[in-house]
Amino acid sequence: MRRCFLTGCFTGLLPKAPGTWGSLAGAISGYLLTRFLPQSTLFLLAMLTSLVAIKEINRFEAEGGLHDDPSIVIDEVVGIWVAISFLPDTSWPWIGVAFLLFRLFDITKPSLIKRLDQLPGGIGVVGDDLLAGVVAALSTGLCYLLAHKLF
Repeated sequence: MRRCFLTGCFTGLLPKAPGTWGSLAGAISGYLLTRFLPQSTLFLLAMLTSLVAIKEINRFEAEGGLHDDPSIVIDEVVGIWVAISFLPDTSWPWIGVAFLLFRLFDITKPSLIKRLDQLPGGIGVVGDDLLAGVVAALSTGLCYLLAHKLF
């Protein structure tokens, strides 16, 4: 059960780009959740899942698992959920923009995102993705405003 949780329903076990697959699973599940629940509930679910993820990642690492193991993608799932929870429009095109920006910030780790990534244990694994989600949401929101002002 823990392996299923940490690997984002096993998407982290796919052979290439597990973080991207985990983010995609998070984007799809986030989209579906926002069809039935308010975005604020998705945010709260992301926070609750993050707390559980931090605890489980700490246990995984304490049992000899690799720090920030590539197969662990629950951090990408919660990161994209955070991004989606702040979007002004949760239609597929805007979730797609948020997804691309989230992956950009998660991979390049600019500024404070890199600092959070360097923290030990689960807080470092999850923290950088939460901040990448916030930055992706703000950037997508700016794109949304520009698109609606220009067109």
